[in-house]
Order: sequence, then structure tokens, then C-alpha cells
Amino acid sequence: MISPRMLYFRRRMSGVTLIELMIVVVIVAILAAVSYPNYREFTARAKRNEAKAALLQIATNQERFYLQNNTFTTDLTTLGFSTTPTFTTATGSYTVTVPSADASDFSATATYVPSDAEAKKCKEFSIDGRGVKASKPDTNCWTRTR
Repeated sequence: MISPRMLYFRRRMSGVTLIELMIVVVIVAILAAVSYPNYREFTARAKRNEAKAALLQIATNQERFYLQNNTFTTDLTTLGFSTTPTFTTATGSYTVTVPSADASDFSATATYVPSDAEAKKCKEFSIDGRGVKASKPDTNCWTRTR
């Protein structure tokens, strides 16, 4: 049996008003507007780190190859990568190549593939046999944390 008090509460609880729903929508929109640029920057940094890691792995493997053969190589398969002359990072954002190598030096380059805002920041990373790191167009891409 339903008491009169329970019957009163059932009539009073009818749902949310349009104003309450709009307040929730505005709060969610503000949170999304704040978090989306941070998410984009985080994913861009992750892609950059992936390219830098591939270049550092190439440099390490080049040194190992040099100790055994007394020369550097442009062949990525001998350096432990699956393809040659180019290697694509796991996300597909950068293509890595070793355009030149001889008995005294090598150079390795990672080039950003998509044409979006990131291409204007860190389009290309490079490293050579002396350990010199460079990036274009922004020269701080190797050290940038943001």
C-alpha cells in the first residue's frame, strides 16, 4: 500500500528543467574547449618523441654497425628496421630516412607527413654521425616540452 507521503513525492519529482539541462551543456562545452587544445598538444609531443626515438635508435645502430664494418650505411634493414630506404613511425606521422652515409659520417632525417599545424612547428628532425641534432622550421623541437 502506498502512503500519501510517497504519493506526494512521486508527483513532485517530474524530471530536470530545460534551464538545468542547458547549464550542464554549457559546463561540458567549457570543459571541452579547455581540454581539446591540451589533448592536441599532447598527441603532437608524442609523435615528436616517436620520431626522435627512431632517430636516436638509428644513431645507436649506426655506431654499432661502424664498429663492426668501419663504415656507416644507408640500409635501414641492416640497422634493425623492417624496410629500406624509408621507415614510417608507428603512428604514420613521420618517415625516417638515412639519405647519406660513408666511412666518416652519416645523416638521418625524420620528416612529418601530414600537412597540419604541426608541420609548421616541427616538420623535420635530423641527426648526424657527430651527434648534432637539428630541426626545421623551429630549431627547438629536440628540446621542446610544450
